[in-house]
Amino acid sequence: MVRVEFSERIKAGDPDPGYAVIAARHGQGWLFVRHCKRQTWEMPAGHIEPGESFLKAARRELWEETGAADTDPELVSVYSVEDGTSKGYGCLFFAEVATLDPLPEISEICEVKVLERMPSDLTYPDIQPIMFEKVIMWLRSKGRI
Repeated sequence: MVRVEFSERIKAGDPDPGYAVIAARHGQGWLFVRHCKRQTWEMPAGHIEPGESFLKAARRELWEETGAADTDPELVSVYSVEDGTSKGYGCLFFAEVATLDPLPEISEICEVKVLERMPSDLTYPDIQPIMFEKVIMWLRSKGRI
């Protein structure tokens, strides 16, 4: 069983977050990407590089995976995911995307879609719906949806 937990900040003793996940809104829809090695959909995300800030990683991953170059992601929450054998930490962001440029040549993404809701064929079906709902609740708490 997968367990996802959210926190306002990194807790003392926890490892540094290793991932940035971005729920990105474009117009009236949400950006979802398909990695070239998979047939399923996911929110833009990726590893935080050594020495890279969480915010810089979110901007970079959003650009690499969607072509969104001029974004200002907002930190929604720190999260942990535990699957019974390991526990990973990351940062969950929200971003408004005005313009999508072509994907950069370094992208591992084959397809980007703007969808009204989260697709059913997800790469991480036990994790991403929980993260997506966390972003929706965060936006509601700020009066932004």
